[in-house]
Amino acid sequence: MDAQLKFGGITMDVLFKDIKNVHLSVYPPYGRVHISAPLHMNINTIRSFAISKLNWIRQQQKKISEQERETPREYLERESHYVWGNRYLLEMIESNTAPSIELRHNTMLLHVRNKDDFARKQAVIEEWYRIQLRRSAYSLIAKWEPILGVKIEKIFVQKMKTKWGGCNPAEKHIRLNTDLAKKPPECLEYVIVHEMIHLLEPTHNARFTALVEQFIPKWLFYREQLNRLPVSHAEWDY
Repeated sequence: MDAQLKFGGITMDVLFKDIKNVHLSVYPPYGRVHISAPLHMNINTIRSFAISKLNWIRQQQKKISEQERETPREYLERESHYVWGNRYLLEMIESNTAPSIELRHNTMLLHVRNKDDFARKQAVIEEWYRIQLRRSAYSLIAKWEPILGVKIEKIFVQKMKTKWGGCNPAEKHIRLNTDLAKKPPECLEYVIVHEMIHLLEPTHNARFTALVEQFIPKWLFYREQLNRLPVSHAEWDY
């Protein structure tokens, strides 16, 4: 943090970077406000920009405060884990075979060598989520490429700070938040189509919205559903 602004009951951390434009972000889980600004930008200019965004900042903080959050994962017996919107209770089986996960009825069976190895359990489950998401994403992208008339060159699946997805139109790459594997499948499809449409229209302008409405008529419902469901408990850094 290079500077800090305080007004309207809101504290904003300012970081100067070698960038062209100013960027404003509101971070879960407590609604921290962060401004990335070009190295040459005057602090008074940044202050004026922030004041103009006060209503938006308050709206984002309200959304964050109202969103249900998971308790920190401990990877213990009978702990709840979500897969494609469904709740499963964790059950662990010690085994000398390679770690694996299987879903059986309402149970997530985790096979590991040591049930007390927190780091290993966490790594196995997170990698399993990444695999599930990547597999579903490839299938959905193959479905939508001929419909939209675009081609995705590469998919990145990763933990993301404040977004469900992202797109680099120039490189034809999309990024997906690993936590999407915990949400209903229709939420993943909405996010993927949203990002793929950025290859047709890079910005969130009226044309972009019209395209989303054309291809995903219920997109507002899916967005609301996605943002209403529990999200991971995490304090995100900048």
